[in-house]
Amino acid sequence: MSEPQHPGELWQLSVAAASDLLARRAISSAELTDAYLERIAAVDGRLSAYITVTADAAREQAAAADRRIAAGNAAPLTGIPMQIKDLLSTAGVRTTCASAMLADYTPVYDATAVARLRAQDAVLLGKGNLDEFGMGSSTENSAFFPTRNPWDTARVPGGSSGGSAAAVAGGLAAFALGTDTGGSIRQPASFCGITGLKPTYGRVSRYGLVAYASSLDQIGPLARDAADCALILQAIAGHDPRDATSLPAAVPDYAAGLAATLDGEIAGLRLGVPAEYFADGMDAGVRSVVTAAIDQLAAMGADIREVSLPSTEYALACYYIIAPSECSANLARYDGVKYGYSHQGDGDMWAAMERTRQHGFGPEVKRRIMLGAFALSSGYYDAYYHKAQQVRTLIRQDFDRVFANVDALVAPVSPIVAFPLGERADDPIRMYLVDIYTLPVNIAGLPAISIPAGFTPADADTDTNTPLPVGLQLIGPRLSEPTLLQIAQAYQQTTPWHQQRPPIR
Repeated sequence: MSEPQHPGELWQLSVAAASDLLARRAISSAELTDAYLERIAAVDGRLSAYITVTADAAREQAAAADRRIAAGNAAPLTGIPMQIKDLLSTAGVRTTCASAMLADYTPVYDATAVARLRAQDAVLLGKGNLDEFGMGSSTENSAFFPTRNPWDTARVPGGSSGGSAAAVAGGLAAFALGTDTGGSIRQPASFCGITGLKPTYGRVSRYGLVAYASSLDQIGPLARDAADCALILQAIAGHDPRDATSLPAAVPDYAAGLAATLDGEIAGLRLGVPAEYFADGMDAGVRSVVTAAIDQLAAMGADIREVSLPSTEYALACYYIIAPSECSANLARYDGVKYGYSHQGDGDMWAAMERTRQHGFGPEVKRRIMLGAFALSSGYYDAYYHKAQQVRTLIRQDFDRVFANVDALVAPVSPIVAFPLGERADDPIRMYLVDIYTLPVNIAGLPAISIPAGFTPADADTDTNTPLPVGLQLIGPRLSEPTLLQIAQAYQQTTPWHQQRPPIR
């Protein structure tokens, strides 16, 4: 697929292609930014990918980027328009977490990851919609509105970074920053047919990320392809003394590492296929697409091996004890006293605090707070939270054992494709099962990437029969992002799936 060369199609450019055109002065950041703002105006009324659009500020930033490019000191992301998930602090720009609790909150500082992108003069188009505080798998739990999938607007984009995935897939941003606590980058990337990378825990600073589950949250990029993700990760990765969990490890040159796969071959790499990730209940279309992708990797020279991760069956229960427990502690700060929504209808302080949390939080957030408070309560801590931490150790040990014999794992991202809006909203267990193949990665603190692997037709009982994207998940040991990006890049050089664009206009 040839890259568009004139402003009317600039929103279809990859980050790498746009960066090259900007560097050669073939286009300006002002032109590129206007193309995206026009696209947002034309399409976002049907997608609702943005909570806040910062058009005037974006144009000012684009002008500054053009001056930097003209001065000859541009960085790879200088002048590239981006969206930031509305869970990351942005100085002077409303940061709501898609919650009524923070509907009018404007931070006075940038999250470290955002600051590092601003340091390259990337252009902020606005803030992306999400499930409230990152709690959900469909972006239907936003306090403002649900986001829709650009491949079929009757379906969800996934979650919780659904606004970010929909924006990138729909051409409303060149790339986005999302967060991944249990699959919230990879699953919407799969549902929307784009590439999404969840880095190793601690690889990207969490300073300025509004915490959901602090031992699981990680910030990462959503973009067209692996090459774009490499550029973005390069910009945001690295130690940050303001984040005690930030790793002090050196950051490799991710983009340079992709040069090793320019021939599209991965000969000799050992890729494990976990049997537990192909259990009953997976859609036949998903199984077919993922199996074909694994066959493609084998044809490219990879050594495919079946492996076992026996503790996988406990990951869902483990996650839904640990994450809600941390959530109940992190969200205790929202009491209506210092910032955020405050209920003023009661004279009694305790009653006012109760009403603040009652009206400020949505149903899914309150559900998880109650789950966590129960798991941490006296008499139940050992039976639930302590036991879940022991299971977490078993899951980590499973991965460590397998990675002694393989370089990476290849698996589905989700057992299903994007489902219709409202289909699972009243069934939390069915909703939670959507993330069954992504949760173990967060529990173990590992890196993983979702890449487009093909399409499966929509359900026969729908009236659109639109082909829907399926993502392939690559999982590696700690700090193996260079290997995962190389495999993803090689696969994308031999397949067309990442070049497909949704029909929405």
